[in-house]
Amino acid sequence: MKVLICGAGIAGLATAYWLHRHGWEPTVVERAPALRDGGYKVDIRGTAVDVVERMGLRDAIRDRATAIRTATQYDERGRAVAVLDAELFGGRHSGDLEIMRGDLTQLLYEQTRHRLEHVFGTHVVAAEQDDAQVRVAFASGEERAFDFVVGADGVHSGARRLCFGDTVPHSLGHHIAIYTVPNHLGLDRQEAVHLAPGRTVNVYSTGGPSAKALFLFAAPESDADPRTFLADSVAGMGWEVPRLIGYAADAPDFYLDTLAQVRLDSWSKGRIALVGDAAFCPSPASGQGTSLALVGAYALAGELAANPAGGFAAYEAQLRDFVVKNQALAAGNLRGMVVGSAFGVWAQTRMMKVLPHLPGHRAIIGRVADTIHEAATSVTLKDY
Repeated sequence: MKVLICGAGIAGLATAYWLHRHGWEPTVVERAPALRDGGYKVDIRGTAVDVVERMGLRDAIRDRATAIRTATQYDERGRAVAVLDAELFGGRHSGDLEIMRGDLTQLLYEQTRHRLEHVFGTHVVAAEQDDAQVRVAFASGEERAFDFVVGADGVHSGARRLCFGDTVPHSLGHHIAIYTVPNHLGLDRQEAVHLAPGRTVNVYSTGGPSAKALFLFAAPESDADPRTFLADSVAGMGWEVPRLIGYAADAPDFYLDTLAQVRLDSWSKGRIALVGDAAFCPSPASGQGTSLALVGAYALAGELAANPAGGFAAYEAQLRDFVVKNQALAAGNLRGMVVGSAFGVWAQTRMMKVLPHLPGHRAIIGRVADTIHEAATSVTLKDY
């Protein structure tokens, strides 16, 4: 069976790996001219840890783990007002993993690069299917036929548009911006956080000359230049924010997007299916996008290989509740990540300051981690 996978991200490369392991012949097509190696740090939690274990990648991921030690909150004048252990700050359970998105993508690519076809620098512009195959046309002008097509090309998926028409992701009323900055704070496996009403900035580094800056902020949609939009949205913030905004102009990996979820009634149509953010993006606020992509890839490939005629329906039946539970994490997480009022910022800062000194503070924070862990383990992997 020949399968076209649109997108060489985490979901696409993992799906290709598993289909190839089941004896199928995947082809991965990626719009970018090369593997995308940017992005922020990502979590692999719960059932997704079992998936990477079955791929033989758990030790390699541990070797490349971010190993962030602490998260320090600063006030507008640059004073450290609270310090938390990074595992507690991130709500991670024992066994959960954290790695740079680019490092994980590279590891997945290395599993498949010499075993199957990867086509960079083009994308699907048209697709027609019948009972036997899907014929696709690429932007390069080439036309080919496949038994199935899988869209794994992210929250703004072109494959989803071809399959279902225009479907607008559900906005959570916030935006996210990420880019590389000089490590002028001298961070070494540390996070630095600053809160203002409706806006949060997080800077972290695993050491070395560079760091990553992440902004989360509440704002309506805008057609303004993305860098200008970010600067206007965080104007007036103190701490290191003016300097960080200055770095945005020269950042080659600058990324800005709406914080949104993809909610579809169905993840497939005929011989075309979706996986990862293209099908069920939970938004970065959930912290579960990577885990959903890995579990989704495993289930989709396994069900399709076991029963090509009914594989897509079985994949959705297995994962629908799992996806809904993990998407539901976003709303609660977002309220803690971006605080809406000055009083809320004061209260949260005060809580973070005293929390490490409270009896049983690990149990208090652990309840948040338990909620995430419950959602992250709410599906049991089949053996295919």
